[in-house]
Amino acid sequence: MEEQTPDPIKRVEDKLKKCVKCGACRANCPAFTAFGREPAVARGKVALAQHLLKDNLELDDQTYQAMSKCLLCGSCVEKCPNEVPTDEIVIAAREALAKKRGLTTFHQAVGQVIKNRTRMKMGARMASLLGPLFFKKVPETSGLRLRFPLPFVGNRRHIPAIAAQPFMDRHPEVIPGEPGKPRIVFFVGCMTNFVYTEVGEAALALFRHLGCTIIIPKGQQCCGLPGMSGGDLNTVRELAEKNLTEMERYEADYVMSACATCGGALHRLYPLVIGKRNPALRTRLDALAAKTVDAAQLLHKLGLDPQQTGAGGDIRITYHDPCHLRTRGITKQPRELLRGTPGTDLAEMEGADRCCGLGGTFNVYHYGSSMTINEAKSRAIIATSSQAVVTGCPGCMMQLSDGLKQHGSSIEVLHTLQILARRLTDSKH
Repeated sequence: MEEQTPDPIKRVEDKLKKCVKCGACRANCPAFTAFGREPAVARGKVALAQHLLKDNLELDDQTYQAMSKCLLCGSCVEKCPNEVPTDEIVIAAREALAKKRGLTTFHQAVGQVIKNRTRMKMGARMASLLGPLFFKKVPETSGLRLRFPLPFVGNRRHIPAIAAQPFMDRHPEVIPGEPGKPRIVFFVGCMTNFVYTEVGEAALALFRHLGCTIIIPKGQQCCGLPGMSGGDLNTVRELAEKNLTEMERYEADYVMSACATCGGALHRLYPLVIGKRNPALRTRLDALAAKTVDAAQLLHKLGLDPQQTGAGGDIRITYHDPCHLRTRGITKQPRELLRGTPGTDLAEMEGADRCCGLGGTFNVYHYGSSMTINEAKSRAIIATSSQAVVTGCPGCMMQLSDGLKQHGSSIEVLHTLQILARRLTDSKH
């Protein structure tokens, strides 16, 4: 049964009162770096939410734009002396705006796609087949560029190619491991399934190396975060319930994701955003959250010896902290694994923990500002003289790759698991 308070803003009313408008958030907000205006920073959004609560704010395009200028990166929450959960407040405000104004045409379309895996697969298949008609290769950067602008996409950005066959279609639902070893449910995520399938293959290689049983539930859906970005909480609830039911089909020790965003949804945002609205689901969502782990976090916990798995040959790398790993305290484990990998020289970049500027649909609505935020990240990566930048989020991989290619850089963008599994995956070819 749903929580009795229908107004999303009223659910965070007490949390709004915690903000004393000190402005500590300004120094840590990537959106403020890009826009330089008060409504872009956490303090400004809290003030707008307070006006929404009092119903004395006109729900015009300017208000909607102000609330859209947030990457939900959590930087302000981490640095706030009063622990104001601005990300939760922004999600509530976006839901309130969507209830009162309706979803934008873009987010209506996003919702229709992400809650229908069959439709998503058909779209990915068409994109893979028709890609050459719409995209051209850019040899000097090994990227893809649109031949002509499209709404919300333009033709500046570099876009990764869609895989010819989704990752989940390549493997059975259950891959048996050794008796007594952990049973792991693999929450694959859309980017790994349709774009960066090599990340999924690396995950399988590593956990099979450890003797784990790997379960890939065929009915799993998008985590729903794209819908949450636009205030479409109905779609997020629907997807959360479907994913919860699907994950519960199997007895497992862990629910593992190789995507920081998906893991953040299952581990934190489902209980926080969906659980509070539906107490009947809360216990089940909390149980799912307790089992949810990041792939690198789990490899570290299970005692993976990277000396046995890492690729031969020297490679200098730098590491970018995805926001949805940083806010869960998963920063040391990937680095320790990478430093222990043979032939790998890890060079820390300046601002490794700063947001790369993706922010889900933020990158769609505010692409120019997204790349302004990314500018410092690209320069920091290049300054390390690394051959590759490594991260734990396929979304970040896409954003980092776009930024580096626009700088004319040939630095490779890889997932942590790809570095750890190179020897294992190379031995299969």
